[in-house]
Amino acid sequence: MAENAQDLGAVYNDQVSKSKIWQVIGASAVGTMIEWYDFYIFGSLAGIIAPLFYPPGNDTFAYIAYLATFAVGFIVRPFGALFFGRIGDVVGRKYAFLVTLLIMGGATAVIGFLPTYAQIGIAAPIILLLIRVLQGLALGGEYGGAAVYVAEHVPDNRRGFYTSFIQITATLGLFLSLAVILTVQNLMSPDQFAGKAGTISGWRIPFLISILLVGVSLYIRLRMKESPIFEQVKSSGMTSANPLIEAFTKWKNLKIVLISLLGATAGQGVVWYTGQFYALFYLQKILNVDVTSANYIIAVALLMGMPLFVVFGALSDRVGRKWIIMAGCLLALMTYLPIYHGMQAASGSNVETASSQKNPATGETTLTPMARNAEGVLAPAPKVLVYSSFGNFISNSTAWKLILLVFLQVIWVTMVYGPIAAYLVEAFPAKIRYTALSLPYHIGNGVFGGLLPLIGVTVIAQTGNIYAGLYYPMTIAAITVIIGTIFLKETHGHKIWAEVGSK
Repeated sequence: MAENAQDLGAVYNDQVSKSKIWQVIGASAVGTMIEWYDFYIFGSLAGIIAPLFYPPGNDTFAYIAYLATFAVGFIVRPFGALFFGRIGDVVGRKYAFLVTLLIMGGATAVIGFLPTYAQIGIAAPIILLLIRVLQGLALGGEYGGAAVYVAEHVPDNRRGFYTSFIQITATLGLFLSLAVILTVQNLMSPDQFAGKAGTISGWRIPFLISILLVGVSLYIRLRMKESPIFEQVKSSGMTSANPLIEAFTKWKNLKIVLISLLGATAGQGVVWYTGQFYALFYLQKILNVDVTSANYIIAVALLMGMPLFVVFGALSDRVGRKWIIMAGCLLALMTYLPIYHGMQAASGSNVETASSQKNPATGETTLTPMARNAEGVLAPAPKVLVYSSFGNFISNSTAWKLILLVFLQVIWVTMVYGPIAAYLVEAFPAKIRYTALSLPYHIGNGVFGGLLPLIGVTVIAQTGNIYAGLYYPMTIAAITVIIGTIFLKETHGHKIWAEVGSK
């Protein structure tokens, strides 16, 4: 039976590689990119809208509270992975990520209409938190569906290459969110964008654009057919009655879940968020780089780095997944401190420490980057790289130094992220694949990675050390390198059609 299934797989792989593969990738990638856009628009606007949804008077406290709400979306991602993973393994891949798309799009659009703290008081942050929970649950089901769907359509010998296009979508979603924000900002004044009294609330526009994007993606996904491997599994009576029990109570499967988490996705998660979100936080809140300039720095670095997802995905088809992922984590571990010291020097802000003051009555914390003034006395750091026009920004040598230092981090991101989908798909059997791979991915990325901005700002606030926030991702990356090197098995060359039809 397995031999027949493998023969069927070879025939299908030959056909799809010629006629359907880019349609499959395109349909999956568009929807996944939009879901990431929806998820990350929340974080990309943190510095702008945080004060609007929390009690006024302390912007730092509002920012930390907003980051905590941002982090909740990551914490609940594993629960979404379990719920939608089961649907994907029992009902079908296509159905699961149709539902996640609608939930994500609806939740994001609601933020665009949500009244602020000034309008409805404490209800504003509560509703915002509930919306964030819905976003996290939806994303928990989305990635597994897209990765599995593409992987089950493509040739075995090019799985790393083709699934790497799905890996691009997370970064592309972040890039799209930054591009939309910057475009809207350039079309109106700062007061209009921030929604100050009597002006247009421009920050709402990126959220509302999601309605259009989701509509387009929904149309595309409704025309997609089910994964051929899932159809084969279903027609052969191989679907699991309870993929949750089978994935997490049988030791042979649970062992792979744990090794995948601690030996791959945890490190991948912190490297991904350090190179993008933590870098953005560090630029804005520690080095005091102008918000618009900081967004452009991240956007340009991401644009430069995106082709490398495909490069390392394709390379993993030739040399294996494991050592590329390990190399990315190791390089991150070794270079983060020098890179962030370099960012501090390149910015010209001369920030030495971050002053943290806690209000004994309210418990609110104020975080202020401190630099030495002309008299050699520590004082609040001045704003640097103030944005005036894109032409001036792109011709500024300071901007390019910071772009290149962020780009180095993006390279490490592409190394750990490019091959990961192929590895996870190949690591688990078809009947529990959606459920089993979703959990380590979303714990690694959603919990270990997603908590990084909150942990980073909290550690800096407690210590005053502007580099202390890096110790967390460096520790997790080190653990991943050790466990992954010892226990992670290479999946390169695994033929996923071979098991179909056998119990």
